[in-house]
Amino acid sequence: MADIIVLVLSWALILTGSFFVIVGAVGTLRFPDFWARLHAASITDSAGAILLLGGMALQAGPTLVAVKLVIIGVFLFVTGPTSTHAVANAALISGLRPKEAQGLTGTEPKKQS
Repeated sequence: MADIIVLVLSWALILTGSFFVIVGAVGTLRFPDFWARLHAASITDSAGAILLLGGMALQAGPTLVAVKLVIIGVFLFVTGPTSTHAVANAALISGLRPKEAQGLTGTEPKKQS
């Protein structure tokens, strides 16, 4: 009975992660500007990859493979948002600004020298 629960849970994680990755890819293609595309790619790919790795770790069982998958998941959990922040900061510093709603104004970031 426990094997069936682990199997169902692992496939649920794998299918959910696949859904997130596909939605992120479609969002990256369909969204209109850099900022929306960056948001779609970062959020969905981080969630999708972690869910996929979690499902694969459950499929692997308590083995060294599962430990390696968990380590990869922790690495992606830290580096995904960090790299997205670095790309967004570089775009903002280089002058690419998000569109602002009517009546809202923002200040220019200070360039680092």
